[in-house]
Amino acid sequence: MSDEIVSLIEDGQNYFEAELAYQKTRASFVADRAKVGLVLVFGALAFLHLALIALVVGLVFALAPLLGVWGALAIVVGLLLVGVVTMAVMAKNRFGAIAAAFAGEDEQ
Repeated sequence: MSDEIVSLIEDGQNYFEAELAYQKTRASFVADRAKVGLVLVFGALAFLHLALIALVVGLVFALAPLLGVWGALAIVVGLLLVGVVTMAVMAKNRFGAIAAAFAGEDEQ
């Protein structure tokens, strides 16, 4: 009977070591793929940023004959600032909702 218990413990240790090695291999695989994936995502975001800059410059050039250079700059910058303010207010509201959700926990 004691031999069976020793054998069972050894089998459990072997299983644990094999599972640990398997999980380490999986984690290494995921880390490798995630690293390359993140590089590709940041590359895509960089190209998107450049495309948006080209769009803004193109808008200024397209509007310049109609409004003059300063008018085109004013319109494009004004629209961008409206976008900035809109997103900032939306972000403030979201963070305010988070703060309000956690504010009730202190009272409990």
